[in-house]
Amino acid sequence: MKKTIGFIGSGNMGGAIIGGLVGSALVAPNQVIVSSQDNESLQALKEQHGIRIAADNRQVAVESDILFLAVKPNVYTVVIDEIKTSIKENVVIVTIAAGKSLSDIEERFGRKVKVVRAMPNTPALVGEGMTGICANELVNVAELTDVKNIFDSFGRSEMVSEYMMDAVTGVSGSSPALVFMFIESLADGAVRGGMPRQQAYKFAAQAVLGSAKMVLETGKHPGELKDMVCSPGGTTIEAVAELEKNGFRSAVISAVQTTIDKSIAMSKPKEN
Repeated sequence: MKKTIGFIGSGNMGGAIIGGLVGSALVAPNQVIVSSQDNESLQALKEQHGIRIAADNRQVAVESDILFLAVKPNVYTVVIDEIKTSIKENVVIVTIAAGKSLSDIEERFGRKVKVVRAMPNTPALVGEGMTGICANELVNVAELTDVKNIFDSFGRSEMVSEYMMDAVTGVSGSSPALVFMFIESLADGAVRGGMPRQQAYKFAAQAVLGSAKMVLETGKHPGELKDMVCSPGGTTIEAVAELEKNGFRSAVISAVQTTIDKSIAMSKPKEN
């Protein structure tokens, strides 16, 4: 990819994307330019990946062919107001914040711009991210392919309609926290049974990792894979029955729905 990729913001997600980009050799380090108010993280990214750092956000805006807004949603307005007169005419703006629609970004720039909306998740930090992507009508196929390749460099991505982005937030954007809770709970159960805690975390985490890989690589329905583990009268079906008795599935479904509802609420304009 012979383009300059710019990042405004150098937090965990921005850093993960940069690491994936450079580590996969999708672009050379000197094709990446970053600005941030966090000088410590900025210098760390430069030392780790050899990327360029900018004096300010405007410099990144001027040079970028693909520009990632990798800042918190509450500072989007300030950042866009700062750079909107500095961006290239055909720059592709990539937003990774929850609750920021394509139309929100266009409105803030004050004109039609090429916008890609993406919702990655924190496993991007270890090269196993999942990202939902949508774009406005100005982004062409080649540009969209470039952006998708960036997200695929640190995991997997799928194109979705924008109305599904709130569901993406629920099923993958926020769900790592739920999975971490599940791993912690599995480990707590093992500790209760006498296993040392650090060993319990390893067993639990590897079990979750392997189970997820089976879903992705076998193509089998999760229910079918579950049935393969549940021997008649065995230990596993007892555990399944206990989870069902305590509303495990309904609790998870409700948690995902709550996340979706919150994402929808964040996208609505606040009343004065």
